[in-house]
Order: sequence, then C-alpha cells, then structure tokens
Amino acid sequence: MPTSRFEPSTIKNKIKREEISGKLKKTKRQEKLARRLAQAKAEADNPAAKKRRQIQNAPRTLDNMREYDPSILTANPNAPSSSSTSQPQPSTSKTTPAPNSAEEAQDILEHPTDETAADISSDPFASYFSDTTDPLGPPKVLVTTSPKSTRVTYEFCEELVNVLPGAELIRRKKGKGFEMGRIAGWAADREYSHLVVVNEDMKKPNAMTVVYLPNGPTAYFKLTSIELMKEIRGHARSTDHYPELVLNGFVTRLGHTVGRLFQTLFPPMPEFQGRQVVTLHNQRDFLFFRRHRYAFRSTEKVALQEIGPRFTLKLRSLRKGLPAVKNLGERPQDMEFDNFETPEEPTSQPVASESAEDVTLEGEKDGEKDGKKAKKTLPPKEDEFQWMWKPELETTRRTFFL
Repeated sequence: MPTSRFEPSTIKNKIKREEISGKLKKTKRQEKLARRLAQAKAEADNPAAKKRRQIQNAPRTLDNMREYDPSILTANPNAPSSSSTSQPQPSTSKTTPAPNSAEEAQDILEHPTDETAADISSDPFASYFSDTTDPLGPPKVLVTTSPKSTRVTYEFCEELVNVLPGAELIRRKKGKGFEMGRIAGWAADREYSHLVVVNEDMKKPNAMTVVYLPNGPTAYFKLTSIELMKEIRGHARSTDHYPELVLNGFVTRLGHTVGRLFQTLFPPMPEFQGRQVVTLHNQRDFLFFRRHRYAFRSTEKVALQEIGPRFTLKLRSLRKGLPAVKNLGERPQDMEFDNFETPEEPTSQPVASESAEDVTLEGEKDGEKDGKKAKKTLPPKEDEFQWMWKPELETTRRTFFL
C-alpha cells in the first residue's frame, strides 16, 4: 500500500526537488524555534518546571552511570561511605547517628569511629599534615630520569622543576648502584621529601614514578598527552610563587591516597600574590594536569591564562614502600632440615658478602660524619603492592578506581 505522506524524493525534477526540500526544512526549523520560545516563556514564570525538565532530560554519560563502589568516600571523613552517583546504597551499610550536642560532636572529631578516618590518621602522610610541619617551607623534591634519556625528557623534567617548589634536577647515571630503589634511599638519607623519576621509551617520556620519602608509598603513572610551555599558544610566564592546588574528583580510598600524595608535593601555604593555580582533575581515572594564572577583571568575572605544561597521568600501580632492588646474583639461603637439634648460635661477626646493598651512590662516603654514624636507608628486595592495575579489573567501561 503506497504511503499517503508526501516525500520530496518522489519528485523527478532535481531543481524542484531541492526547492521543496529546502522549504520543508525551513518550516521545521521555524516550528522548533517557536516551541523553544514558548517553553522558555513558560519556564520563566515557573522555575520548578525548568528544573523538572532538566532532571528528566539528563544525558547518560560514563561518569553518571559509574558502577557503585563501596570505597567511595564522602566529604565528611566521619560520615558513612557513600557513592555520589545515582545508584542506590545497599541496605546493609553502616550509618553514624547524628550527635545530640556539641560535646558529642567534638568527641567524634577527636576520636573518629569510622574506619576511613582511622585510615587517614594512620596513613604514611599523617606526619606531613600534622601541626609540626612548617607550612611555609617547600618540600625538597629530587627529579631525575631513566638511564640514557634524551633532550625531550630533560626539557619535560626542567618544566617539572619549574612547577614543583623546592625541586632539583639531577642527571641519572647508568650502571650498577643507580637503581631507582637505591636513589630513593640515597635521597631519603639527605632529607629529600620526594623522588620523581620520568621514564622514557622511543625517545619520548612515557611514565612517571612518584616516591614519598623516606618510607613510601610509590606511585607509578603512565604519562601521555604532553605539551610543554613553549607549545601552548599565548601561554603566560611563570614566577617563583608557591601555587595553589586544586584536586578534583578523587572520591575513593585509593583516589584519596593519590590525592594526598600530590598534596604533599606543594606547600600548604600558597602565595596568593602570584595568582598561580595547579589543577589535577580526575575523570574516568585519567589525571589531567594544568597550571593557570587568574586575574579578576571585575567583581563577577575572572580570566584564566594557561602557563603550562599540560599532561595526563593514569595510575598503574601503588606500592607500600620504596622501589625494590632485586639482586639476581645473590647466593640463595641454605636449606634447613628439621633434625631435632639445637641450632648453632650465630657468630658475632657477619660474613662479608658482595650483596647489592654494599654498592653506594657516587658522592656517598662510608664512616662517620660529624661524630655520628651516617644513616643508610636500604631499599626492599621485594615489592609489596597496595594496588595494581590489571586488564581483568576493567570488566566494563563504567568501572573506575580513583
């Protein structure tokens, strides 16, 4: 049965067909504009109708369809863990009753009962956020590269030194004794607070390792989408002022740990006269790094000018301690059999061995210094991972960990 609807495609004449088709499209645009104007006029008189329409027509994205994760934190560390998504909470979740008085509220703050607050008070960064830390003193950061790095990597490291207050770039030598774990121990003995190692592959920076000294943790990130300051059109010039830090989107326990790690890289007291702000925006487990300078044009408007550099990080692993140094040539331990005999007492003098711990970095002197024995931080022999990314963890595109 032929359709009763008129279709311009049935017209044989091309010129007439295009003319009729153009008129139909114009009519549809005018009708659509009339509906939008009528809707805007009706919503101006009734704001509740506009809000109801926006809720009903909310777009479905990977962010708002994120799968529920019980490790998602709330803004209040003493409150129960809950998700910011639209997915319902399980009925078995623990709830904290509201305090009846100011004394009970103060007691909750001083003695948190939630396990999240307990983790925060006992994590490796607790000493940094204590009152004993000088808020005006910048962290002491050692920035280095992988062995045999090229000019592109060193240019990126120089811009990292420009971004991080108190950072220092030291070229890494190749050979035994310059493993990342030994460099971390060497830096910890010299009161460095962080170690940042930029890895290179195919003559391009591809990874970055951030080590919190002296006892870890160690975070390993994949590094992509690098744009140096000179590659950003119309970029602003940087100054030596301490920047402000903005952390956005770190909602889980793992993300909270990563956020606190980046927070220790910047002084807790920024210098606002410099008007510099560093932003780490987490979206779908990608960490977007940006640095801007802001200027107030009026009481209502503010202008932003990017300084650079810009790059993207993605967490691949988080280790509890320092990077391990595996001595593959070390002699294995003797096998012990249960012969029901009393074990012999160890000798007072240990047997000298050519282990990996005997090799020191260049510039390190054995012996005593100023009448005191120089301390020596040794890296572990095995890595203890707190979290590691695996392909089987991402079963769907709606699974995020930070």
